[in-house]
Amino acid sequence: ATRAAADLPWQDFVQDESLRELVALALQNNRDLRVAVQNIEQARAQYQIRRADQVPTVAGALNGQRTVPNANANANGQPKVSSLYTVGVGVSSWELDFFGRVAALKDVALSNFLATEEALKTTQMSLIANVIATGLQLKTDTELLGLAERTLATRQQSLDLIQLRFDHGASSALDLQLAQSLIASAQAARAQQQRLRAQDINLLTLLVGQPLPERLLPAVPAAVAPAPQPELTQTATVPAPVTALPAFAPVPAGLPSDLLLRRPDIRAAEQQLIGANANIGAARANFFPRITLTASLGRVSTDLDGLLGSHGFGAWSFAPALTLPIFDGGRNQANLEAAQAGRAIAVAQYEKAIQGAFREVADALAGRATLTAQLTALQAQATAERERYRLTELRYRNGVASHLDLLDAQRSLFAIEQALAQGQLAERSNEVQLYKALGGGWSEPAPAAN
Repeated sequence: ATRAAADLPWQDFVQDESLRELVALALQNNRDLRVAVQNIEQARAQYQIRRADQVPTVAGALNGQRTVPNANANANGQPKVSSLYTVGVGVSSWELDFFGRVAALKDVALSNFLATEEALKTTQMSLIANVIATGLQLKTDTELLGLAERTLATRQQSLDLIQLRFDHGASSALDLQLAQSLIASAQAARAQQQRLRAQDINLLTLLVGQPLPERLLPAVPAAVAPAPQPELTQTATVPAPVTALPAFAPVPAGLPSDLLLRRPDIRAAEQQLIGANANIGAARANFFPRITLTASLGRVSTDLDGLLGSHGFGAWSFAPALTLPIFDGGRNQANLEAAQAGRAIAVAQYEKAIQGAFREVADALAGRATLTAQLTALQAQATAERERYRLTELRYRNGVASHLDLLDAQRSLFAIEQALAQGQLAERSNEVQLYKALGGGWSEPAPAAN
């Protein structure tokens, strides 16, 4: 049976070993993921605090007091020292949650904790998709750099041939200048691709969180070596074709209902909505009386040695308190209105998350339907342009075609190979976006979360 995207681990989705290693390094070292993990720890602690509010806090105490009142003196006129020692346990300000205020605040903290867990999954999904996309971009820019190098070598061969023909009076000075212009254009394209490749490496280093191992960097394809002394009858040379990008495991589309259950960002929005509803409950409870209890049980003695013996005597206290809001300047009403507005915001955010999810899936499915056909057409066009260039160069070497014909064939081949490389990138990147849109990438927790 075909697995849903959310059940397809990223290790199975990514087929290329270098991309797998990059993703694994990012899950171990990425700073955004570390922050998300610590956010979970913080939310968990806050939930534990709210949960502890539901049970009484019992504390033990041992107190000693010695006083010398001015009015007390013995028969000799010396001050009389009085001592008092107490030991016991007590409950301080425990709220009896008759109206659900403390429980509602606990539910808010629980929802925040669960939403934070889903946020970690969303962060992991985005990180995996970004690392894969940047890795594909690096491979593409490396391929385009190799294409620029090969084009430069090919144009250098053409310049050498034109120079030879010019020396024999078979080409004009205009042809020679055009060839030199093409050399400069190829050099500019090479410099641009060198810059883009360096920027890709910098971004990937940031995502991975450490310097990239050299073995994970794609090597620039070797350029075609120019012929030192080309002959007029030399066989035409054509640059190597564009290297294909690595493929991914097939991603099933899934069902909309399954999408709602799988995407962590929708689950996070749902938890935030639950928390907003609980927050309203806490705000409403503020309109009702609040009952707190303070109690203690222990022993009192004027002698420290006899505190736990026969000289001590038992003591206890029980002090319930009732606080009833009468006038607060509208504070409770404002808190309730703020909570209701927060719920309305949470509803809108939940709806937005659902709508955004459907759009992302629809866009990725539309791309899947068209990008594959576009890539097939580009591959066919590239094959035709390569053959056209080979024939045109051969005809030019034998004096049948003009230099302008060769120039046009070179430009067309360079342009279509660039378009083919970009088309491959778009098609593979769309597969990654579809995988992410369908909730793929978090079926296995990040190593840092463990």
